[in-house]
Amino acid sequence: MTWELKLGASALTPPRTAGQPVGARWREAYAVRLWMTDALILVWVVYGTQIAWLGLQPPRVSGLAEIDYWIFSGVLIGAWIWMLGLLETRSDKVIGAGITEYIRVGDASLRVFGAVAIVAFLFRVDVARGYLILALPMGIVTLVLGRWLWRQWLIAHRRMGLYTARVLLVGCEESVAQIARELSRTTDAGYTVVGACVPAAVGGTVAGTGIPIVGDLESVPAALARIDADTVAITGTDDLPPDRVKQISWALESGGQHLVLAPSIVDISGPRIRTRPVAGLPLIHVERPSLSRGQRVAKRLADIVCSAAMLVVLAPALLLIAAAVRATSPGPALFRQARIGRNGEPFHILKFRTMYEGADAELATLLAAQGTDGRPLFKVRDDPRVTPLGRFLRKYSIDEFPQLLNVLSGSMSLVGPRPQVHAEVALYSDAAKRRLLIRPGMTGPWQVSGRSSLDWEEAMRLDLSYVENWSLLGDAAILVKTVKAVVSPGGTAV
Repeated sequence: MTWELKLGASALTPPRTAGQPVGARWREAYAVRLWMTDALILVWVVYGTQIAWLGLQPPRVSGLAEIDYWIFSGVLIGAWIWMLGLLETRSDKVIGAGITEYIRVGDASLRVFGAVAIVAFLFRVDVARGYLILALPMGIVTLVLGRWLWRQWLIAHRRMGLYTARVLLVGCEESVAQIARELSRTTDAGYTVVGACVPAAVGGTVAGTGIPIVGDLESVPAALARIDADTVAITGTDDLPPDRVKQISWALESGGQHLVLAPSIVDISGPRIRTRPVAGLPLIHVERPSLSRGQRVAKRLADIVCSAAMLVVLAPALLLIAAAVRATSPGPALFRQARIGRNGEPFHILKFRTMYEGADAELATLLAAQGTDGRPLFKVRDDPRVTPLGRFLRKYSIDEFPQLLNVLSGSMSLVGPRPQVHAEVALYSDAAKRRLLIRPGMTGPWQVSGRSSLDWEEAMRLDLSYVENWSLLGDAAILVKTVKAVVSPGGTAV
């Protein structure tokens, strides 16, 4: 039986699921599986490339001393595996979530081949360049694919309550509740909250959550052992003097238990956070969100290249869809609507028409009837204005494809917060106005995280997190998830 953190409901301390490795053992077992997979992949890639490029009887590597290619490939595999371990690509600190694991795999691979190139140059070793040029990218791609497959396996087990860190939250009730809510949103990260220690504990649960209170701030080590937790997360230090935090860290079992400081700063990505020790204090610097000129150029260049290529490839299909829209209901094939873009500048968004002509005039009445006219997410449930063909186009987000022209012209981006009409923007809070700092997108973070099933607050949180933490790799990840959402639709796009 699995246990989940359910906010707003009481819960008992969850028992450890039968068969789950305890403490650090599951981490070690998982690292061994990664090591074995890496080794098998590299043997297949390196020797496979050698055979494909040089044949079954390759010449010897010439230089100061002639070396058989089979031996050279074995040394290359060993060095590659060693470097993957040296850069801690299998560490439990990077597995399961984020892109750090993949970045380290690429970094380790480049270092190994950089060292091979330097050695070959210094000692005049003549290694077949084509063999190395093929082995490097194939190795990186297959290693990352192998790690990704293992991550899907790990995520699936974590959703069942396995292979997670059992966390004891320590701090005031308000900070404990906030951190618990954030961790409950991302169960894939592998943190299961099993209890809390708060000042003046009197039992019961933390207000607004189902987290059992298992002790006060003086009984952290005892509470840790009692609920079988392996991670202590300090959510606030107002009631914890520095010496007390030190004592908690000293009481933890070396290698098997971990101390985590969880500041009440949410939706901030790793690249914006810098830890700098000053006078013995681990000061956390949070950089102001901004896009450098290089980042802006890279994002715009990616938009131009991708949108132009997609328009060329999809042109025949888009013409057929336009003809179908015209044939099934009176009116134009394309629908133009004023939306608010970057820095509050209006522009006209393009979509395939999915409603009967003149449907905009009925929007206010429909929103008032369902009681959502005062919220900045004008979404009509079971919209009677949508045509039969329009429902199909919306289900698979096909109606959005004309926005590739918006992307090409520069009024939109492939990825970004979805653009809204002026009446919705007029209802924005000061925080929500930060959505307008970058170009709106054809797809965005909330579309791949629930789409129309999300309420406004959650959609805004996702969009603001995107604005604050933009990266080109993040855009690529959202585009991949968008393809999945379109193929297996769970809602209707805006």
